[in-house]
Amino acid sequence: MLAKLRTFALLGIDARPVEVEVDSAPGMPKIILVGLPELAVRESVHRIERALANLGYQRPTGRVIIALAPADLRKEGGAFDLPIALGILVATGQLRPEQVSDYATVGELGLDASVRPVQGCLSMAMAARDLGVKRLLVPAANAREAAVVTELEVFGVTSLSEAVGILNGSLDVDPVAPGLDELMKVMDRYDVDFADVRGQESAKRALVVAAAGGHNVLMLGSPGSGKTMLARRLPSILPPLSIQESLETTRVYSAAGRLPAGAGLLTARPIRSPHHTISDAGMVGGGSIPQPGEISLAHRGVLFLDELPEFPRKCLEALRQPLEEGVVTISRAAHSATFPADFILCAAMNPCPCGYLGASGHVCKCNPMAIERYLGKISGPLLDRIDIHLEVPAVPFAELSKVGDGTSTATMRAQVDAARAVQAKRFAGTAGTGTVNGSMSSRQIRKHCPLEDETRSMLGTAMADLGLSARAHDRILRVARTIADLANAPTIEVDHLAEAIGYRTLDRKLWEK
Repeated sequence: MLAKLRTFALLGIDARPVEVEVDSAPGMPKIILVGLPELAVRESVHRIERALANLGYQRPTGRVIIALAPADLRKEGGAFDLPIALGILVATGQLRPEQVSDYATVGELGLDASVRPVQGCLSMAMAARDLGVKRLLVPAANAREAAVVTELEVFGVTSLSEAVGILNGSLDVDPVAPGLDELMKVMDRYDVDFADVRGQESAKRALVVAAAGGHNVLMLGSPGSGKTMLARRLPSILPPLSIQESLETTRVYSAAGRLPAGAGLLTARPIRSPHHTISDAGMVGGGSIPQPGEISLAHRGVLFLDELPEFPRKCLEALRQPLEEGVVTISRAAHSATFPADFILCAAMNPCPCGYLGASGHVCKCNPMAIERYLGKISGPLLDRIDIHLEVPAVPFAELSKVGDGTSTATMRAQVDAARAVQAKRFAGTAGTGTVNGSMSSRQIRKHCPLEDETRSMLGTAMADLGLSARAHDRILRVARTIADLANAPTIEVDHLAEAIGYRTLDRKLWEK
């Protein structure tokens, strides 16, 4: 008998439909698996045989051919175990074909027939919806994740016997509830607050600008000045994740196997802080079968690179294209995968190897050549792509011992929300690339950032004095537009442009030191 079931293969963060065909015929007992399976898929035959035997199901007594179509699509992972096992049961007459016709299935089997979680279940549920499937069988650990796709009836199973019971009607189980209302209640909760940061009000102002316009930021300061505290609180003033943004981010974490057990959606903007020993493949993604890297795990959130010059030069240069385009494409001989990478880069560094160059109360012990080598690790093109350069001085004792809190997250977020509302109105219905000021295209900059004679003259003088590039010119205008939005000003005025130019002064200072 010939059995056909629907399942999915994960490529990058996208799921592709796969049809599992199982044919059982008289002959010498043998199971043949075809359809470009990787090693983990080929090994599934042995797992499935023992799982069926341990549950007491009839094992195939003849020749069984299992085909995974399309044949030219590489199949990888353990998600094919459950559909193959169910296909064998249909092909051997232990399940009826009509009982599986309305379902798509994914899941890995243990030798005891338990169903284990798989990666990319959210993407598979979305692909099932697009394919017109109405019911989906998934591992119980992935059920809340898949149930977010409300157009599907999702059933979570812990064993092969449960899956069979649901299919033949002997087990009455309700579909998993989507639970979106519960997820919305915990959306956007953070355990940190900017009120905990003593002093650094100018740095907080710069981070408000960065969050309001989606601008990248570099903080330069001596050890202990609060750079890490500031960076880790940056996601808390970003606007709440929309459902669409949460779905995008959750798909990345699901495909990478990083989604917390039992989670449905990520409810807070991610912040990733990789160690400086990371490889370029770990940063942007890679592998023989492409997997998302840190920049994709930071999608719709913040990528924090502490001790920026300590990262390998090749690793930092690999950030240049994703910072401009918001996506990264990993190409391999077999296939390529495109991962989202729309994040705010927040970097921190010391002014010299010892960290105390220019710091009051400390003596820098670095020689000029060591300082030059240290700062030279940050290339001009990468520095050009960072909109805001911020000096973070050490906090004096008077600020540390002051009674009362500083500017809080709630106050800063209110400013960010007001500026984002202005941008949402500005870019509504436009076909350009920009949705926030930080991602405005050149055409949008010309349209939304006109300058009067006085401001144009100021910008020209700054360009000449600081030796800025054309890219830096555009980034100054983007930041100035955000500062004007924070002030609810219709045009860029002198003080807005002056503040934006002030955020580029490290262009010269980094090379003069």
